[in-house]
Amino acid sequence: MTSLVTMKACGVCGSDLEKIYGQYSQPSMRLGHEPSGIVSEVGSNVKEFKKGDRVFVHHHVPCHSCHFCSHGNETMCQKYSETNLSPCGLAEEFLVPDWNVAHGGMIKLPDHISFDEASMIEPLACCVRAWNKIKFKQGDSVAILGAGPTGMMHVMLSKIFGMGDIFCFDINNFRLSFAKQFGITESILSTDPSAHQKILAKTGNRGVDVVIVSTGSLNAIAQSIEIVRKGGTVVLFGVPTKDAKMSLDISKVYSKEITITPSYAASEIDTNAAFKLIEEKKIEINKLITHRFDLI
Repeated sequence: MTSLVTMKACGVCGSDLEKIYGQYSQPSMRLGHEPSGIVSEVGSNVKEFKKGDRVFVHHHVPCHSCHFCSHGNETMCQKYSETNLSPCGLAEEFLVPDWNVAHGGMIKLPDHISFDEASMIEPLACCVRAWNKIKFKQGDSVAILGAGPTGMMHVMLSKIFGMGDIFCFDINNFRLSFAKQFGITESILSTDPSAHQKILAKTGNRGVDVVIVSTGSLNAIAQSIEIVRKGGTVVLFGVPTKDAKMSLDISKVYSKEITITPSYAASEIDTNAAFKLIEEKKIEINKLITHRFDLI
């Protein structure tokens, strides 16, 4: 049996645009995976939710028993990719499998969290997962390449985790201006020929400790290798387009001892952590909501 949820808000992810244009590199092609809404019907096996509950719903839930899950790779779990919302989170109503509900894929919302804010839980959870995969120290420097919504979430998390200098890169001047209100060290145009020198000047000529590539741009990945310090970490967070390929000087990666860590999606563990950050107002997620659109 499944539960039925009436969608009240759903974020539009950059991956949704890739799906529309046929350039998405991951298995699921369903639109809308950041939904919140009201439970309109509950499955016969569901006991912890009732009709009328305000909820956030995660579109994928792992099994927690397979080889991948036992190694902390929940988003690689076969069950994870099979547990979809139907038809999708951008529908006026969607079905939630009992499996998702029973395994923590639906969260009851307190009244002080709006539906709009709840729709931001999933992308924030993806960001939380990325930070949990890397090593860093308080006071470390970080560069975030891509100053979109998730880029700004990474800025917010950088502050929560006690990072020092925070640099934002983008090719869009509006986004760079928007980023300045979050108290970052500096916003830098990605195409600025002096970008690397600006980073060196602010980091004791080392480069940043951590680079988070919050865009699928291959140019950003190449730039990350340049601006990260020796022994530093690059997080591949943004989703590359299908069949994306690039030329990379592996000798530089090797000689600089750069750690490259991809981070894909989020499990309900990360989702609950993100929910707690929003619930306790440690992250003011509503600052990132700039535009609203009707389905019709």
